[in-house]
Amino acid sequence: MKKISSIFILSLLLVFCCSCNGILGSIYDNKPIADESTGQQYGFIEIDKANNSGTIYINASDYMQWTYVNLHNKTIDIKVIDTANVDAQTEPQDWDFALHRYDVKTNKGAVQATQFATLDELRNSGTRPDGSGFSVDTLGNVTVDMSGMMDGNIKLVPSSINRILSQWLDVNTSVMPPIYTLSKRVYFLQLANKEYAALLFTNYINEESEKGYITIKYIYPY
Repeated sequence: MKKISSIFILSLLLVFCCSCNGILGSIYDNKPIADESTGQQYGFIEIDKANNSGTIYINASDYMQWTYVNLHNKTIDIKVIDTANVDAQTEPQDWDFALHRYDVKTNKGAVQATQFATLDELRNSGTRPDGSGFSVDTLGNVTVDMSGMMDGNIKLVPSSINRILSQWLDVNTSVMPPIYTLSKRVYFLQLANKEYAALLFTNYINEESEKGYITIKYIYPY
C-alpha cells in the first residue's frame, strides 16, 4: 500500500513540475501553443524537416518583452524587460535571435542582407554565405513605453540591436499614420557556432490588422 501511494505522489509531482515549467519559463516548446481567447497558434507553426525549413509566428506586440528564438531546438522563450535594471536583464541560456516589436538582436551572431526576395530564389541560386560582409550587433535603444507618444514622451532603454536584420521593416513616422514597408529581402544569419540560417520576414500584422504579429520563414541549417 505504501509503495502504491509513493508512486501516486511521485506521479503528481511530475505532472506539477512539467506544468510549472511552461508557466514559469514562458516557453513555447517545439509544438506551437494556442492563444486561449482566439485559438491562434504561436511558435514554430510549420516545420518541414525534409527541407530544413518552416514558419515561425510570434506575438511581439508587447513593448515590454523580448521574444527569443532557438532555431535548433525549435523553441521560443519570452522575457519581460526589467526597466529598473536593464544591465541585469536575464536572457535564455541558449538562443539564436530575438525580437522586440520590430527590433532584432542576435546571440553573438552576425547578419547579411541578400538580393533574394524568396527562400525558393535563394535555394535555386545555389548561393552560399562565405562569412564576409556580415554585420554584428551594436548598442542602441528600444521603446518600452508609448503611452506618452502624443506628448513627445517615449520611454527608451538601451539594448544591443542588429541594425541590418532590423531593417526587415521600415516604419516611416514622418507622416501620420506611419507607413510600414517590408524589405522583402532574405537575410543570412550567422550563428555563434558559425552555422547559417536564412530568414525572410513576411508579415507584421495579424488577421485583425493589429501590428506586432510577425511571420518569419526560415531555412536552418542553410
